[in-house]
Amino acid sequence: MQSVRLRDFIEDAEGCLYAVSNYDNADRIGCILRYVPDPGGERTNLSGRRYRKYDFAESFDWIREHKPAYLDSVHRVPYCDVARVYKPEEEIGRVAARNPRVARLLSHLDLLPGSFGCTGSLLCGLENAASDIDLVVYGDAWFAAQRRLRRLVETGVIPGMSTAMWRKVYDKRVPEISFDAFVLHEQRKWNRGEFEGTYFDLLYTRDYANLDAVPAGPGRVVGRAMIEATVTDASLSFDSPAVYAVNHDEIARVLSFTHTYSGQALAGEVIEAQGVVEEHGDERWLIVGTTREAKGEYILSKTLLENV
Repeated sequence: MQSVRLRDFIEDAEGCLYAVSNYDNADRIGCILRYVPDPGGERTNLSGRRYRKYDFAESFDWIREHKPAYLDSVHRVPYCDVARVYKPEEEIGRVAARNPRVARLLSHLDLLPGSFGCTGSLLCGLENAASDIDLVVYGDAWFAAQRRLRRLVETGVIPGMSTAMWRKVYDKRVPEISFDAFVLHEQRKWNRGEFEGTYFDLLYTRDYANLDAVPAGPGRVVGRAMIEATVTDASLSFDSPAVYAVNHDEIARVLSFTHTYSGQALAGEVIEAQGVVEEHGDERWLIVGTTREAKGEYILSKTLLENV
């Protein structure tokens, strides 16, 4: 089997389902608990078993009570406790077969087999009528999907995001930037959309040959900072974490652990960023998204804002 990677799901022996949230899974799998078997749960899987969906804070409370050995900055599940791995690229055929809307969206994107899949509730067979479509596209194929989505919207095949949908996304993420600045940055990313009344994401994940592109693990916290810097490399800016190499006297990279600031700036643009400074070897990195809400932390493209 291929390595467990970001946006896979794993199932433990009790049937609990976890979203893989890390690439560094050599010893234990870094993930977040999402669904727990519960006779009173609001979700039902394909075999009729009922589940309860847990949000971020609830999942940590449950793990703290029931699986304290898993507690870390994420949940760390040992391989011996894993009963099944769900891989989006392997399950996508079954997802599309039971969900005509997904099949129609995929037919427009025209992606190569093995380069894409669905994660989230669709991957686990726990979707409902209100579920978003969380598309995953791997490596360079993601950029082809991004270009394709832009053409589809510009030619009217897929509608542009409505103001109401932008507001819904903004209110869900509660970023530290204004609504107008948020939409301005988001509209050029082409990594989300609205299809047949359903919200969807295009989520970047590294291909198997590139899983070690960024050193894993936290560094030593040395303070907080707000910087202005020129982005020199944004090739992993849609990853999780998003990575921006920058030209700055003290900071070598800016990383965002919140999806809000993925793809936020292009190479050559000047950014303003505020977050926590960590030491990683002989480098210092600015980390955005050190908490779930990322309060007081953000990335803005000053170049984009000044050119409006």
